[in-house]
Amino acid sequence: MDCRLYLITPPVIDDLAVFGRTLAHALDAGDVAALQVRLKGQPENIIAAAVDVFLPICHARDVALILNDDPRLAAKLGCDGVHIGQEDGSFRDARAALPRGMIGVTCRDSRHLAMEAAEAGADYVAFGAFYPTNTHATPYRPDPAILTVWQETMTTPCVAIGGIKVENCRPLVAAGADFIAVVTGVWDYPEGPSAAVAAFEAEIAAGLAERNSPAG
Repeated sequence: MDCRLYLITPPVIDDLAVFGRTLAHALDAGDVAALQVRLKGQPENIIAAAVDVFLPICHARDVALILNDDPRLAAKLGCDGVHIGQEDGSFRDARAALPRGMIGVTCRDSRHLAMEAAEAGADYVAFGAFYPTNTHATPYRPDPAILTVWQETMTTPCVAIGGIKVENCRPLVAAGADFIAVVTGVWDYPEGPSAAVAAFEAEIAAGLAERNSPAG
């Protein structure tokens, strides 16, 4: 299994048109599997306006658009999927609201939660935060070995998330992550988001080489 980049929006976007152009350039800079629209605490009309701008940009580049937290709104806005946390209701309810979309589930540092989600039919499970992060406060700090064990025993893809940057992503790729979820590591990259995507792509390739090497 390869490893791909999974982008998450900043929590606040001041100008959707400007960010849309930045997003388009970033998606053109390398292999990106998905964009999660994560505007926690924002009113529905703001989220809807963001999806309206970002969805055609993503679909033109074969990138899935996933909404955070709200399966009902994801279905209403025509998103490709939804990502739910442990406090966002059950997987069964999410599937009922979004019968044909992708559903990813936050599983913190727990293989048990991940196995429950996978057995319920989740399209991916997310482990994290692997590194300190200011984006989402969490006490959970899994060891990268959880990715290795998951890769060796389960077929449901796994996402690594939390404080991931260009300089620290390679061990997670080598350990077995199918996707690397990134927020500030792309949008706040000193040389710009497009350069970040290209740099991540190079590090992901190096991590995959380590994973697939005889000594890996």
